[in-house]
Amino acid sequence: MSAKGLESQKGSEAVRVVVRCRPLNAKEKNDGRKRIVDMDVDAGQVKVSNPKGDDHEPPKTFTFDQVYDWNCSQTEIFDVTARPIVDSCMEGYNGTIFAYGQTGTGKSHTMEGKEEPPELRGIIPNTFDYIFSRIGRESSKEYLVRASYLEIYNEDIRDLLSKNPNTKLEMKENADKGVYIKDLMQFVVKSREEITSVLEVGRKNRSVGATQMNQDSSRSHSIFTITIEVTEKLDAAAAAQAASSGT
Repeated sequence: MSAKGLESQKGSEAVRVVVRCRPLNAKEKNDGRKRIVDMDVDAGQVKVSNPKGDDHEPPKTFTFDQVYDWNCSQTEIFDVTARPIVDSCMEGYNGTIFAYGQTGTGKSHTMEGKEEPPELRGIIPNTFDYIFSRIGRESSKEYLVRASYLEIYNEDIRDLLSKNPNTKLEMKENADKGVYIKDLMQFVVKSREEITSVLEVGRKNRSVGATQMNQDSSRSHSIFTITIEVTEKLDAAAAAQAASSGT
């Protein structure tokens, strides 16, 4: 699976391409398949061998910003790849984590994982934990967190949080908002539990279907968006001065 992290930091845009390789699954092992991909984690390289080549044919090498092999943990991927993007978002910059890959390569495991045990949680639930843990430690700022969840299926856009998720939405663009989805619902969330509940509601409305690689494959593209607004709290003296200045 390959994942692209699009990160805007302090006035500059940076695109990082990260690749994760999953282990062989039970079906592949039973079929007698052999791994032809090696990951050089330190060099950030993926080496692909030709299964029909001879012993002297060198593997093809591809270099990325970061690579993870089949031994990596969910926590490691979040800490190294995702957390810097979340930090930038909480500082006021836009950030996107985009997972891309063939069905069955592990996108859902990397992005969502399993709720229990905690070490199997993916990027999205780890992001929930991290955002609200940071908010809980902030005493000088106030936060407003909103969440939305949409699906693109057969070129139609659907709001997964709507009472009627089959309603088709329109993509619009204007000078103030840029590109946006008209009538897309956003929910204010005040805790990790609330935003997890929003994710679960939307997940149940996703379009799924069986493939040869995945019995419950998501048959669509989905975008879960977290919007964070931050305001500075004024201490008593500053608030009094501001009120005085206002009169």
